[in-house]
Amino acid sequence: MAVNTSNAYGTITINDEAIACATGHIARECYGVVDLVGQGSVKSKNILTRGIKIITVGNRIYIDLYAILKYGVSIGTVTDNLKSAVKYGVEQFTGMIVDSVNINVVGVRV
Repeated sequence: MAVNTSNAYGTITINDEAIACATGHIARECYGVVDLVGQGSVKSKNILTRGIKIITVGNRIYIDLYAILKYGVSIGTVTDNLKSAVKYGVEQFTGMIVDSVNINVVGVRV
């Protein structure tokens, strides 16, 4: 799937993989996130999109992240910061509404 928007210059289509790449960059820059890992159907050979599941319905985006966090950080604080950073970054990138960002913590690393 993809999201579409129109403006005075024409129609813009953004593929789910492009949204996943942007999400991967944003998520990996957040403090406390060590890596994103593929789980089940979210396995990807592309390192930028691994551990990210994008679902688009109309012009709304739903994001699932599978993350490994740094040992010793507050999981609640890191996940809250990660959610808000991903939501803001993807909305700025696409111009669409991000309805939900679900963070699945699959492990911690020292």
